[in-house]
Amino acid sequence: MFLAEFNQVAPAQLKTLLKNCVHIPAWAEKIISERPYSSKAAFLEYAENLSQMWTWQEIEAALATHPKIGERQAKNQLNAKEQHFSNQEQAGISSDEKTQQALLQGNLDYEQKFGFIFLIKASGLSREEILKNLHERLQNDLATEKIIVHEQLAAIALLRLSQELQA
Repeated sequence: MFLAEFNQVAPAQLKTLLKNCVHIPAWAEKIISERPYSSKAAFLEYAENLSQMWTWQEIEAALATHPKIGERQAKNQLNAKEQHFSNQEQAGISSDEKTQQALLQGNLDYEQKFGFIFLIKASGLSREEILKNLHERLQNDLATEKIIVHEQLAAIALLRLSQELQA
């Protein structure tokens, strides 16, 4: 979508577009209410600034709709656009059995320790980098991990948003 179109299209269509980036309705509503934007850069800066204000409750709700890294079944519950984003972002993850098993076990260990899914902006990362990050982050305390998850969710949302919007 072009920025000029984004500035003029009906809010319902934009809510869908923004939901595909991250399931945080208040973020989408604020972005929509501040239209028009003068440039893609100004728009993305505003969206990023808003993402810094997400509450942990909003983040947890968004995590509940986010696919687990490397898990194919979770992707089946996404709409076509979300599946497209997820496939692009996780393109570096090998589908071999060893990797799948390591990710499955890591995801289970992470969820058991923290109570929410492991989230990482996987775009451009290899399976080795993702697994290394997963194992390193399992050493964090809950407060540290909440900060990292917030940063990762915002990075994913902004990446998706920048891919959706053309200057």
